[in-house]
Amino acid sequence: MRTLLSVVTGPPTILLTTALVVLLCFWLLVAAGFTSVGTFDADANLRAWGMGGVPVAVAVSTLTAVAWILSVGGVLLVAVCAPPSPATGLLRMGLPVAALPVAWRLTRLFVRPLHRLFPDEPAPPDHGRSARARDHVDHAV
Repeated sequence: MRTLLSVVTGPPTILLTTALVVLLCFWLLVAAGFTSVGTFDADANLRAWGMGGVPVAVAVSTLTAVAWILSVGGVLLVAVCAPPSPATGLLRMGLPVAALPVAWRLTRLFVRPLHRLFPDEPAPPDHGRSARARDHVDHAV
């Protein structure tokens, strides 16, 4: 447990841990209703990055979580299995950086099926009811 805390709060993984905490706070604000998932959609277009079709918050959250998991897992593996040396220290510093492109590729795979859950256009208004049915509801109230 001490090794895990050391890895999570140590350099350079602390950068991804901080980003994960910020995302957790954002999702708590979304759950409380203070903001929405689509808050950042006007600010960025993720199609060029291969992650289009989902809200920016979902794509960035997935990217950050996957990068954090890969980074912490890799650094833990090195910390437990490799003897301390300068090469091991460099490897521990490089793993979080190497985790980012791998996380990007995995995020592209994860968000692709989510596109169906987030349509580009809002649903059309309900024109299925006839005028007579609407009048009946209006008079009943």
